[in-house]
Amino acid sequence: MSQYIISPSASRDLNEIADYFLTRNLETGEALFREFNKKCQNLANFPNIGRTYTHINSQLRGIPLDGYIIFYRVLDNGVEILRVVSARRDLESLFSNSDDS
Repeated sequence: MSQYIISPSASRDLNEIADYFLTRNLETGEALFREFNKKCQNLANFPNIGRTYTHINSQLRGIPLDGYIIFYRVLDNGVEILRVVSARRDLESLFSNSDDS
């Protein structure tokens, strides 16, 4: 069975996103996390549906999520979620300083 795992960096990203929505709009945050879980399960089953980011890293793929991008890499038995970041961030610099890329 295909699965997804969440890296420590992605876990920190998700905690920051949750903190943001806790102070602003809890219902919107809950909806975002439900959609995140659905997308991750879909990625585990169909790992190549995301866009490639080979200009940043040869194994990096991503899929949009309400103004964020879920970055992941394909594994033998699913995917590893590497980061969940705002689509407005400087992605090249984000991954040039990351141990997860």
